[in-house]
Amino acid sequence: MRGACLRAPFSMSFISCIKKEEVPVLRYIIINADDFGRHAEINRAVEEGLEHGCLRSATVMPGGAAFAGAIDIARRHEALGLGVHFTLVDGHPILPSEEIPSLVGAEGDFLPDHTALLKRYLRGGVNLEEVRRELAAQLQKVEATGVSLSHVDSHQHMHTLPGIIDIVLDLASRAGIRAVRTPRTPLFAGAFGGFGQLVGRLGLSTLARLANCKAHRRGLLTPDHFAGIVAGEAVSEGELLHLIAHLPQGTTEVMMHPGTKNDVLQEDSGWQHDFESELAAILSPRVGEALRKAEVEPVNFRHLSCTAEQRGN
Repeated sequence: MRGACLRAPFSMSFISCIKKEEVPVLRYIIINADDFGRHAEINRAVEEGLEHGCLRSATVMPGGAAFAGAIDIARRHEALGLGVHFTLVDGHPILPSEEIPSLVGAEGDFLPDHTALLKRYLRGGVNLEEVRRELAAQLQKVEATGVSLSHVDSHQHMHTLPGIIDIVLDLASRAGIRAVRTPRTPLFAGAFGGFGQLVGRLGLSTLARLANCKAHRRGLLTPDHFAGIVAGEAVSEGELLHLIAHLPQGTTEVMMHPGTKNDVLQEDSGWQHDFESELAAILSPRVGEALRKAEVEPVNFRHLSCTAEQRGN
């Protein structure tokens, strides 16, 4: 009787302590700079973020005007996990425009944004074989540099569209690239932009969840969570601090678009985005301290592969 009285409370307390020690809360953050290689001022921001901030990942635009400079930066920084930012809108194709007529406008460039491409896609005007050839050419251009690739995503998330996601997963698998972004975006992140924004986010979230399932069936890896304001608002220092304070267990990708000169980049892109604010957030000492206090480790997409190998996947 005495043993039973002593054993029960001791055992419960002991088991509780063991559980706390054996199941630590592991949280990782992938801060990914999109549009790497689009402009020299974006490249400069990526390098600053690598050297002085919490940036560890970026995706390069194969048709970007500053592509060569981006590759030089990737070669100089082993800590950078470099991915391919597949581009089907708002940019320049790799193939001649006459070879991909369903993907370009009258001037031979891609359509201006996701809305224009989506309208053409829904009308049946996008030839998926042309998509395959163009994206294969983009991947080949990046592979030809010899830089190791950790993941793929796309400009304005066009890779999540049905049919296009299958092409992207196939190209990634064939190239030995093990990870892909699936932007399962929160519906109510940032300022409320109206019913249209909500419908757009719901649509993207649905496509991203379907893409996530397809990726896993193909053996590709995805982060556990996705963040980054989709509707054009900047991920400011305050936004990033809030995210870190509420970061769930596992690996969270944060999509960002840092840059060094708003006036130059806004004119070049036609996008009234606060690029400088996002760079400031990446470089912020407060953000660095918050990561340390919360024991959140900044990583890149190679972390997913390492974790999968440790688990025997």
